[in-house]
Order: sequence, then C-alpha cells, then structure tokens
Amino acid sequence: MSYQDTCCTLVPYFKVHQGQLAAFREGCNKFVEKTRTEPKCMFYGFSFDGDEAHCREGYEDADALLHHLDNVGALFDEALKIADLTRLEVHAPESELDKLREPLAGLNPQFFTLETGFRR
Repeated sequence: MSYQDTCCTLVPYFKVHQGQLAAFREGCNKFVEKTRTEPKCMFYGFSFDGDEAHCREGYEDADALLHHLDNVGALFDEALKIADLTRLEVHAPESELDKLREPLAGLNPQFFTLETGFRR
C-alpha cells in the first residue's frame, strides 16, 4: 500500500502598518491559541523580519485548511485592519488543491502543486 501525502501548507505574508507591530504581534498570539485547538493542524507559528510577518502553517488535508480559515476568520479580518496581505501561497498535491481553488479564489493565492518528495 502506497502512502499518499495530503499535507496542505498555507503561506501568507503580511506587511504591518506603521506603528502597529505590537498590536499585530498580540493578534498573532490570539491566532496561535485559537489554532492550537484544531486537531488536524500539523504546525503553526509566526516569524518576523522587521515589519513583515509570515505565518508558517500546515494541515493534514484541504478540509483541515478550510476548517482553519473558518476558525480564525474574525481574527484574520482584524489583522487586515493593521496589516496588508502581500502574498499568499498554497502548497499541496493537485487532488487537495482542487478542493481549495474555488474557496480561496477571493484571496488571490498562488497555487503550487506538490509533485515529488517525502514526509515522515
């Protein structure tokens, strides 16, 4: 029996508005606490380079990623009041991307198809 990797990674980048970095970081803590309750989230965290932020996040499959977006929707709306979403990537096998293209279309992501690799 072969193993099918269904992992989906969401890769958002934010540019935090001037004077809002402390507020954005506080919001990141809320995102982390809310996401911690999601059983199919594999990893989640924020990294920073000055006023630019990146959320490193991975989910077992497309359904888990969509559940996450529903779970943190209000927090995401609040974050966009003090930061701009400058780039959004989605990385997954084609079978999972097919489930994400329509629901994520409004965020204008770039979709990357996982073609080769392994997962432990």
